[in-house]
Amino acid sequence: MVRKGAQEMAEGGGDEKASGSTPSVFISYASPDSATAETACEALEKAGVTCWIAPRDVTPGAFYGDEIVHAIDAAKAIVLILSQNAATSPHVLREVERAASKRHAVISLRIDKAPLPAGLEYFLNTSQWLDASSGDTVRALPKLVSAVQIAIQAPTVTPTGVPMVHAPAPAVFARSRKRMALVVASVVSLVIVGFAADRLWLSTHRTAARPATAPVASAPVPVTAAPAIPEKSVAVLPFVDMSEKKDQEYFADGMAEEILDLLAKIPGLRVIGRTSSFQFKGKNVDLREVGKSLGAAYVLEGSVRRSQDRIRVTAQLIATRDGAHRWSDSYDRPIGDVIRVQDDIAAGLVRAIQVAVGAADPVVREAAINPAAYDLYLKARAARDRLDAQGTRESIRYYEQALRITPTFAEATLGLASVLTFYVTSGEGGTDTARSATEEVAARARAAIEAAFKQNPDAASLYGMRSAIYSAQDLNFPAAQAEIDKAIQIAPDDSDTQYFASALECTLGRWEAGLEHKRAALEQDPLNAGRHSGYANCLLRAGHPNEAEEQARRALAISPTADLAGMYLGHAALIRGEFSVALDAFKQIPSDFTDAKLAGLAAVYYAMARTKDSDAAMRQLETTMAATDPYLIAQAHANRRELDAALQWLNRAADAKDGFIPAFAKGDPAFNRYKSDPRYRAWLRRVGLPE
Repeated sequence: MVRKGAQEMAEGGGDEKASGSTPSVFISYASPDSATAETACEALEKAGVTCWIAPRDVTPGAFYGDEIVHAIDAAKAIVLILSQNAATSPHVLREVERAASKRHAVISLRIDKAPLPAGLEYFLNTSQWLDASSGDTVRALPKLVSAVQIAIQAPTVTPTGVPMVHAPAPAVFARSRKRMALVVASVVSLVIVGFAADRLWLSTHRTAARPATAPVASAPVPVTAAPAIPEKSVAVLPFVDMSEKKDQEYFADGMAEEILDLLAKIPGLRVIGRTSSFQFKGKNVDLREVGKSLGAAYVLEGSVRRSQDRIRVTAQLIATRDGAHRWSDSYDRPIGDVIRVQDDIAAGLVRAIQVAVGAADPVVREAAINPAAYDLYLKARAARDRLDAQGTRESIRYYEQALRITPTFAEATLGLASVLTFYVTSGEGGTDTARSATEEVAARARAAIEAAFKQNPDAASLYGMRSAIYSAQDLNFPAAQAEIDKAIQIAPDDSDTQYFASALECTLGRWEAGLEHKRAALEQDPLNAGRHSGYANCLLRAGHPNEAEEQARRALAISPTADLAGMYLGHAALIRGEFSVALDAFKQIPSDFTDAKLAGLAAVYYAMARTKDSDAAMRQLETTMAATDPYLIAQAHANRRELDAALQWLNRAADAKDGFIPAFAKGDPAFNRYKSDPRYRAWLRRVGLPE
């Protein structure tokens, strides 16, 4: 918000009095219409509706601009005295734009027939209008009071416990489902800029028409914030698209994500992960509650309005302890200056929080960027975030187009490397039977990583990408470990680095270290369902089924479509002998997770002595999944106590370098009874896992 002087701001409202109650309504008007505004305010307050109106409610000695922002944010609705004077007032437009960005109801009392400018009409095109343009304002006041009372009684969305996301899920290939489970689940958790692989657990392969999977059995376990919130901690919420056609959501999301990435590089500043922050997208929430849910002392929010070759960005920093505004600003720049805008926002936040950035001063990047290349870059990130096969391919294409325009665009180079790595490790890059296709894409990914290293030699994420391919594609765990060690050396406190380290520790059965890293990662991304699901996987294999169930339920509470969490829930119940609970859990695994579903059913039916049902599930698993899921078939045989068959399928899995091996093999409860068998120990040695 541009700071304005007292004379300029006198045209419109401001904030509630420091000692007064929170207002229900903010009165916005141009100064020539002050008499009408005061009459409307009087009518509302006689009806019991508290109003905020300037200059009456401005705190003596307070800064007018800050008062305006506070009051609009605190109100439940805004009453606009709409006239020729208001239509030509830039301050009224800013107030209406602010209210729209907060998703407040806007009720307009139109007192003349003056035409509206396009900007104001855009923000009012869905608001309620009351017509008093004939000059009889008094007769319109009862309708105004009634409209306001209805508006302020509408419920506000405030998260309690865990916010639920019900976004439509992208369509996907069944092959990807399996490969996503295998790699991202607990092997590599791709540590790539703005692309933490734990997110892949959540929505990588959901089917659009499929309803959300409800948690099995008892009520979801709420996610609570860490008891102590670090003072220098911030969450960056998705920016609101205020563009005229509402077609710049990818640009607004990209702006917020770029700023988040920039802040995450600052030592001493804890930045909440994107997955958790973006849980609140499209929700009208109390930012103090957001801070509690995320464990952040501050929240950065903003809006983006793009028009042709210019952008207008507003940003504000709010202290979640008391809801106070610590810093705000607005920027009206050419689109080519978008990098500088991001740097300015980051610098303003740093100054407000008083973080010592040292050598990592955020305002060091190249200021100018080709607008077309940057637009393609943001489209690539948006397509990537869909986490389906088509989105992945589109993302690669957009990144390559951006780099053809600006070959030195380091962020696009890094993004291309990341999405190619995902393409390989998720199984999108090959077919069920042709591993050579995957090898070809893996070679492209390796080349992209090396190209990115030339422009980003200190990027910890690139070591994560290397490690991802070593683990999932090569089963080369020593090489993967070496890359993780480098990532930790560069960015030891980074959330993605922590989670990446936890994945390999759990892959190798180093449970204590793995679980410690997972807890540290969750502190920085507490509403990330994928991380809770991965935590459940590691706990299950470490021999803690009760704790694994708790984490699985938390994942499902955050996102009912965190499908693999249901699989861990089933195996935890199976270990405890709660066969009916396990059966319900496995049955609720969606059909596009057929491999895990059938393996679970074969195991639980066997435990329930329902031999025919177990045999049927086993036959279907072997018939339909032999080429893609030899490890899960081996697991099902082991649960049926058929070691010879299990060993045969384990060797087929080793031949295929099945990605379920690093994800599940070490500590798999199905093989616990065979830990001392020399043949099983020999197989562990063959695939490079400790005995």
